[in-house]
Order: sequence, then C-alpha cells, then structure tokens
Amino acid sequence: MNKLQVKPIASNMTLLETPKHIVLFSYATPVASFDKATYSFNRTAKKWSMTTSRHINKWLDGAKAHEHPQEYFDNLLGSV
Repeated sequence: MNKLQVKPIASNMTLLETPKHIVLFSYATPVASFDKATYSFNRTAKKWSMTTSRHINKWLDGAKAHEHPQEYFDNLLGSV
C-alpha cells in the first residue's frame, strides 16, 4: 500500500508526498511538483492568482522548473 504524507507548510500551502512525487498545493490546487526519479522540479504553465504564483516561487526558492500544462498536475495523482 502506498503511503501518502500531507504537510502544511504555510497559509494555504500544502505538500503531498507520494512514492514518486512531492506535490505543492496552493489552496486545493496542485500547481508544482518535484519528481523523485529525475530530481526535477515542475511548475504549472497556467497563470493563477498573484498569491498562487507567490506560493510556487516561494516553494521553488530559485530552482529551475520545467513548465507543464495544468492538466499534468491535475492528473499527477491519478496513479496513486
């Protein structure tokens, strides 16, 4: 059985850790991730609010991230 870990990290910012990814949620929306297999960061290409953009940038902390359509993040947890 896969174990998921949920960790609130700031107001309206939550991390969900799966066996393959760490996913950043801004409010209830997945908007960025870290792929454990490739050691790469990913971010949504969708333009959300200034607050959500701030959440993503804060979490990435200057790390380079590949942009993906929002659907990538919406479907990311489908295999968990």
